[in-house]
Amino acid sequence: AERLRRSAEAVQVVETAQARRQSADLGEVLARSEGVSVRRGGGLGSAARFSLNGLTGDQIRFFLDGVPLALAGYSAGIASVPVNLVERVEIYRGVVPVRFGADALGGAVNLVTDRETRGTGGSASYQVGSFGTYRATLSARHADEPSGLFARASAFADHARNDYPMKDVEVVDASGRLSRAEVRRFHDRYRAAGGSIEGGWLRRPWADRLLLRAFYTAHDRDVQHNLYMTVPYGEVTYGRQSGGGHARYAQPLSRELRLDAVAGYALARTVFRDLGTCRYDWRGRCLATLPQRGEMGRAADQAVLQHTAFATVSLAYRAAPDHLLRFGVSPTYATRTGKNSAIREGYDPLTARRGLLGGVAGVEYEAKGLEGRLANIAFLKGYAQVIGTKEVLPNGVLRDLDLTRHRLGLGDSLRFRFTDALYAKASYELATRLPSAEELFGDGGVITDSLHLAPEVSHNVNAGVTLERAEIGFGELRVDVNGFGRFVEDLIRLGGQANYAKYENFPSARSVGFESSIGWTSPGDFVALDGQLTWQDFRNTTGTGPLARFKGDRMLNHPYLFADVSARLTWPEPFHPHDALSLTWSTRYVGEFFLGWESAGDEKHAVEPQLLHALTLAYAVQRGGRSVSGSLEVHNLTDEKAFDFFGVQRPGRAAYAKVVLDL
Repeated sequence: AERLRRSAEAVQVVETAQARRQSADLGEVLARSEGVSVRRGGGLGSAARFSLNGLTGDQIRFFLDGVPLALAGYSAGIASVPVNLVERVEIYRGVVPVRFGADALGGAVNLVTDRETRGTGGSASYQVGSFGTYRATLSARHADEPSGLFARASAFADHARNDYPMKDVEVVDASGRLSRAEVRRFHDRYRAAGGSIEGGWLRRPWADRLLLRAFYTAHDRDVQHNLYMTVPYGEVTYGRQSGGGHARYAQPLSRELRLDAVAGYALARTVFRDLGTCRYDWRGRCLATLPQRGEMGRAADQAVLQHTAFATVSLAYRAAPDHLLRFGVSPTYATRTGKNSAIREGYDPLTARRGLLGGVAGVEYEAKGLEGRLANIAFLKGYAQVIGTKEVLPNGVLRDLDLTRHRLGLGDSLRFRFTDALYAKASYELATRLPSAEELFGDGGVITDSLHLAPEVSHNVNAGVTLERAEIGFGELRVDVNGFGRFVEDLIRLGGQANYAKYENFPSARSVGFESSIGWTSPGDFVALDGQLTWQDFRNTTGTGPLARFKGDRMLNHPYLFADVSARLTWPEPFHPHDALSLTWSTRYVGEFFLGWESAGDEKHAVEPQLLHALTLAYAVQRGGRSVSGSLEVHNLTDEKAFDFFGVQRPGRAAYAKVVLDL
């Protein structure tokens, strides 16, 4: 982790040691990092939108130990990954290394879980909390050093009713008039479970690492309402099961040449059902019988199967101690088909077999000079995508659709170290992102297909200064300041109406801003203060067409100012040596932002400024290499109305308890 921080790469490393003892999930942990926003449409299991420097969704690529996250068993997104199974998180800002084989537009996030490969160990956690929330994780590993055999397994289970109260919701009163009342969510249950097993050999003469991993995960959730929480649903459901495996091989081929490769397969089945015949109110009552099945306007009983095969191969050649040449190639092939059983007659577009072949190849050259104070990485990338499917024309005619795309990209990253604790970084990338299968073909649920999406292209710029762990006489100081620019053409955004949505290209936009963090730890680690501030100016720069009249406006439905502050008090050895008692207060501020264009109309829908607080009390016990910790945590301490998206309330005050055992 330390070597990665000090490299020329535009990367931030987030350690999870403290977070694993708390009830915050991975999305909440990452949201405390500068430049990062994680927005949710409800409680546990709700849709989460990860944003980095203004770019969001698939514009940021996610990995689990270098494998695409959705192909590693976590298709529900990064917020669904149990934090207790993650050792650290690497956040790459705008410029993504060749070794990932990724076509990211705004950066990448890599969850690291596999660094500890020696000895025998394990961990378990259990969490219980408000609104019927239960979460559990279990992991174990064993390495036999003489033979090199290694085995690891992990599992998790989540459950939440998500029946939290919502304030000032419009309901029909006894007289038939609309009035505002406090109601509870009644159709928002979430369940998820999964596990993985891994085995192979480590540190053998014929393989530094040869591992096989297999996984299976499943989740299902109720859909409570439409996009803006104006219409409640009582029977709509959505779920996904995924399974697969991959093989990983790493080995030095000579003193100068090293091979790293991973290849695998994943199968995902998505189910979406909307067959209700009632129009529900917010109290869960059936107000009227619908003229036809389908609370969202049309009946749906959809099942979609997606098969995906992938590989990533990287060769690193060290010509001299300070010179490294790396080659990488990463092909992916996905095919999808499905069926909507609610369609009795006519053409069912889900039955069309759809194929997507994509590939990213690159070469990068890393050089160091001035006794390691100067480091530079220059790279070149190539992108290709082939789409094969069928589409229905406006006149109802069905035709074959075949599209082929090619793009080139390049970039450079530079780091200069002034002292052991102070260094500066700058980076640039001409980045391309190819549309994903979900963006092109839909999600098998409320997102419909958009077959003619163009690739996104962006000029990404970063420049920053970092002061890490500087001793200042009365403690340790940490400071990081970074400026960024993202200048995007054909930005892919999710748009749509109240019920269904689809992805579309936005002609031109740019995001510029700064992010900063500061931290201080007292001598003896008794007190720790941390804060981060992000300001991003994300605006429409389209000069022609219908969107030109909004040129210069902030991009709609995007927060642009947010900050986090935390303070932790630690009482070491309160009752026994090696024990620790801590109290942590944290707060998050998000400034007001508009749902629509800020120059359109006098009355504007806006998400109001928010200031939310949380308090955590934790106690940790260590005995002979083993540890047990327990925590009590209260979120939204002042029970404020909380929104990440316009109109959609998040939970109010909630309490959680968690126990963690590490062996």
